[in-house]
Amino acid sequence: MARELKKVTPATPPAPVPNRTFSDYLNFEEQLPKKKQKQVRTWVRTAIQVLFFLFLPSAYSSAFNGVKYLFTQVGAGAVIEWTPFVAILVVLLVYTILFGRFFCGYACAFGSLGDWLFALQKYIAKKTGKKPKQLSRTTAKSLAGVKYVVLTAIVVLCFTGLYGKLTGWNPWDAFSMLHARNFRLGKHVVALVLLLLLMVGMAFEERFFCKFLCPMGAVFSLMPTLPFFSLFRTRKDCLNKCSACTKVCPADIELPNSGTLSVRGECFQCGRCAGGCPKTNIHCGVSGKTEKGKRRLKGNELWFVVLRAALLLGLFLWLGV
Repeated sequence: MARELKKVTPATPPAPVPNRTFSDYLNFEEQLPKKKQKQVRTWVRTAIQVLFFLFLPSAYSSAFNGVKYLFTQVGAGAVIEWTPFVAILVVLLVYTILFGRFFCGYACAFGSLGDWLFALQKYIAKKTGKKPKQLSRTTAKSLAGVKYVVLTAIVVLCFTGLYGKLTGWNPWDAFSMLHARNFRLGKHVVALVLLLLLMVGMAFEERFFCKFLCPMGAVFSLMPTLPFFSLFRTRKDCLNKCSACTKVCPADIELPNSGTLSVRGECFQCGRCAGGCPKTNIHCGVSGKTEKGKRRLKGNELWFVVLRAALLLGLFLWLGV
């Protein structure tokens, strides 16, 4: 009997590998699952925050000392010299004009401390089955102007020469002493109490100090930030009635739409909106579109975050912060 021949099925040829462009490599994180994207962005931001918190915690106070020095000299009618504090302030202001408030979102020790305290409060609330406590958006917006009052009060005190006579009350001094493991706070009891109160506020309201009380935040928000590296939203591509970016924004702001030159001075450049957008419609102002209408850059690329952090780190090291 003739042997039956087995029917051989030809092997399926492998799928062709698409040509990867330079833009694809820049946007590599968008090829990851959505949950993984968010995790990677969180890890990168946390790593940058920890780096600046541990090794450059004095950046904030140095810039703030520059502000105090300028108005103290003006009030006294004295010559303004190019001091290290003034240099740090000027460089940080120029950096903010170019890249927005990236310093606030990633490099400020006080801002990072607030993020971690708020995350701890949310974690405890989740474990205990309680709803995290936070101010309403209406109340938060109404309190956003308090930081300008704080800045004005400090400017007046410096201008009149009274600021230098006030000792033992500055919470930033208490924070710096504790960070340097200097626990001789006998003359800074008031400062320590104020610091603890600020920490309580940070725990129950995201970016409490940054939004309501930070004098440097008031200065940064008044700067004329260029739109090239600011975040925008392609509204026409958004889902119907979607407000995911606004809900996760710690500054309680709405992003400007594409095609406008409007910039939100209250934006911390933290990237939370980009990570929370289900359609990846958040992009930076320099991003264009390919011939097929696909956006080259969306403003939430990890390489861009790392590049800005590296530049800021290099500037601080150059200035000797």
